[in-house]
Amino acid sequence: MKIKTALILCAGYGKRLNPITLSTPKPLLKVNNVTMLENCINMILSLGIKKIILNTFHLSEQIKNFLNDKKFSADIRIVEDGTEILNTGGGILNMISNSQDDDYLVFNPDTLWKENYINEINQLQNFYYSNQLSNILLVTNKNLSYDKNLKGDFQLKDNLLSKNLNKDFIYIGCQILNKNLFKKYKVYNFSISEVWNELLNKKQLNGFESFNKFYHLTNLEIFKKLKDF
Repeated sequence: MKIKTALILCAGYGKRLNPITLSTPKPLLKVNNVTMLENCINMILSLGIKKIILNTFHLSEQIKNFLNDKKFSADIRIVEDGTEILNTGGGILNMISNSQDDDYLVFNPDTLWKENYINEINQLQNFYYSNQLSNILLVTNKNLSYDKNLKGDFQLKDNLLSKNLNKDFIYIGCQILNKNLFKKYKVYNFSISEVWNELLNKKQLNGFESFNKFYHLTNLEIFKKLKDF
């Protein structure tokens, strides 16, 4: 089985990249003259996924105009957060509420997504379906992070994530989620980490290790280093 629909989180303020993101939304920042969002969409298309939903809030018109100009070969729908920003959890649920699928690949576009991730994400999908999971996060050892100041989020053992003392693994902005994880939630401002924490408490948060070097727009300093990377 394969995921049919990808979600891209494009609503955030990108405050750690102020003042640039006061006038340009973070997904439209360019590394090597290509926007982060374009890299993300191109990789999704290379995965064979033709349906993309993305959410907007901050500077949403710029993202709409960008998509209109680019005319990607995909069915791309924009779902607005509404009058108030919904955070990652609320944003994902709002997008899922506008779709009929059960499972979704969810991307953060502030990771530099390139074709070297395609094989790993296909393996991620295969592992998800062959083990009949409801969630899985793509993580990497913090030693592979370009930004050496990033601290680990989780420990990974036997494809299960935990928050033990040695948090050597970083979530890199790609996950598969089943819509049933959101049954008790309504569309409001909440972080996806609330869903993760519930799963962690039940020892049911799954992880899959990436061995690619991890480039991420953490802050202004990192962006300036990567800009012409």
